[in-house]
Amino acid sequence: MFERIRAILIKEFKQVFRDPRMRTMIFISPLLQVFIFGYAASTDVRNIPTAIYDLDNTAQSRQVIRAFSFSKYFSIKKYISNDTQEKELIDKAQVSVVLRFNRGFARDLEANKGAQLQIIVDGTDSNTASIALAYANKIIQKYSSSILERRADILLKQRLAFPSVELKDRPWFNENLESRNYFIPGVIAMLVTVTSLLMTALAIVREKEIGTMEQLLVSPIKPIEFILGKLAPFAALSFIDLIFIALTGILWFHIPMRGSLLLLVGATCIYLLTTLGAGLFISTISSTQQEAAMSVFLFLPVMNLFSGFAFPITSMPKAAQYFTYIIPLRYYLEIVRGIFLKGVGINILWPQLSALLVIGVSVIAMSSLRFHKRLG
Repeated sequence: MFERIRAILIKEFKQVFRDPRMRTMIFISPLLQVFIFGYAASTDVRNIPTAIYDLDNTAQSRQVIRAFSFSKYFSIKKYISNDTQEKELIDKAQVSVVLRFNRGFARDLEANKGAQLQIIVDGTDSNTASIALAYANKIIQKYSSSILERRADILLKQRLAFPSVELKDRPWFNENLESRNYFIPGVIAMLVTVTSLLMTALAIVREKEIGTMEQLLVSPIKPIEFILGKLAPFAALSFIDLIFIALTGILWFHIPMRGSLLLLVGATCIYLLTTLGAGLFISTISSTQQEAAMSVFLFLPVMNLFSGFAFPITSMPKAAQYFTYIIPLRYYLEIVRGIFLKGVGINILWPQLSALLVIGVSVIAMSSLRFHKRLG
């Protein structure tokens, strides 16, 4: 038995390394995607292009403008002088924010009337708009607090006359709140999914296309030996991709690795039961490699959307949240991010590992039975 499995293993590895497309898909494509996601997939909002419309033109309005320009969030691109320019810049997407000071801004401040300024935000991208408004509110609150403190010093000679509450934030696990630290572990999980799922489906369907499946059927190889011999090489290659991509994230992008690499490998073993099993299932419903590839890319968007890779599951409708419980990528993402960012162990992650094991065993068993029947 082991000799026959070994023969299939050697055959598969030879085929993989002989095919330039497979070599590219296994080694080059994941690396490129890590770099693309690492540099491009970011929800951090900085250097928002901003225009200033200052009708007051006083020392007080310039102080506020200076506070915006010295922050890392807003980049002053234009100074405008009329309403037409204001509308034109936003319509052409040359700026995302316009900070407008009406006449009397400084006068109202000095008269203790509560001065008002207007911030106009391009709401086309709702995420960027809401973050920009939050940053602007923070800057204005800081400026207002500084005015109150100065007046308290002058009028009361002691700042403690006005009690206040000071909020001190302390983010855990991602101290600088960099979205890259959140996304790249997710990218690792996605690439392991794509690589194992696609390679398995294509490799088995390729046997049908080139006519070697019939030769294998009349050989002494049993279906279980064929399945093990076919799946084992792609499991090994998926682990190579996992280690390679993880090291790229750690060494190049400086993603923290606070947990156990051994636990990550063990969790990946369990997760590969689902992806390799799904690839095996796709091979039973596909006649050509094109059909297999199309079927894989029908699965992937669903797994991506309902896994929590990019969108929080808690923000989804209740029905969608319940649906995510059957998506194995959801549990694998929680495990990968937990190991990388939080450094948690099996005592915390055992529910996700258990769910992944149940789904994985079910998928590989059902796919193997269907494949066995097709061979029969």
